[in-house]
Amino acid sequence: MKYFLIIFCSLYFGLATAQEYTSRDLKVSPYIDGTLLVPQNEVKPPLAIIIAGSGPTDRNGNQMMMKNNAYKQLAETLSNSGIATFRYDKRIVKLLQSRTNFSEKDFRFDDFIVDATAVVDFFAKSDDFSDIYIIGHSQGSLVGMAAISARSDVAGFISVAGPGQSIDQVIIDQLGKQAPTLRENAIEAFNDIRVTGKSENYSPGLASIFRTDIQPFIASWMQHKPQTLISGLEIPVLIINGTNDIQVDEDEAKMLQNAQRDASLLLIENMNHIFREITEVGMDNQKSYNEPGRPIMSQLPNAIIAFISKN
Repeated sequence: MKYFLIIFCSLYFGLATAQEYTSRDLKVSPYIDGTLLVPQNEVKPPLAIIIAGSGPTDRNGNQMMMKNNAYKQLAETLSNSGIATFRYDKRIVKLLQSRTNFSEKDFRFDDFIVDATAVVDFFAKSDDFSDIYIIGHSQGSLVGMAAISARSDVAGFISVAGPGQSIDQVIIDQLGKQAPTLRENAIEAFNDIRVTGKSENYSPGLASIFRTDIQPFIASWMQHKPQTLISGLEIPVLIINGTNDIQVDEDEAKMLQNAQRDASLLLIENMNHIFREITEVGMDNQKSYNEPGRPIMSQLPNAIIAFISKN
């Protein structure tokens, strides 16, 4: 087992500041718009595709009421270091912005996998890059694993804050810590969905998870098991988590590593879910989700650069 613990988390060395890349917006499919950064003066650099986490998250890591530019900063740092990057808006962002009627009940988790597959297909046909790597963040870790599970044209996979359990178990564990009185009801609701495809007897306090229109999406999400998928990957794998991530506990990363013993595990001391250093207990963690000028921790891109250079 390869296990690394980063302790010098207060240092920000290694983050390039001068722009050393070209930027181009691309349309990969009717649902996918993104930004490609290519290092200047590099012939066939490696390409890292960044897959976003849960919610209507855009290519920069932002949502309607949340702007932190986490993916933008990561992509720019990697591309300043000789690694091309492509990051894209999730399909749901475009659907919500369009004037067409968007129905939650018709949306499935597999739609995200289809989109990630389309992105890899698009760049796999190009002769501009030496290798393709996937960086999946949070929910994007599961999406990325599912998209590349049967491929032979991806050189490596990097999971950042990726859950090690299926979504139902993640939510049950979170409720056990944050709202224990709702835990048993959630277990019953998930079991109903697993057996019959729907649940009707759930607490109003769980409506955001189990409302009728979103149940088909939850049902499709539940079918994908992170540990099963990562165990089947036959490419180099790097698993990263922050020790101050309030959304995905570091134990989830350890579950992934236990399922894929050849993977390297990196815990970045004091890093939160959106790659910022958090050293104070309190509101600083939440505040960072709306601080786009706050730098990401250098340990994250540095580790990714080292992984790609080695593999």
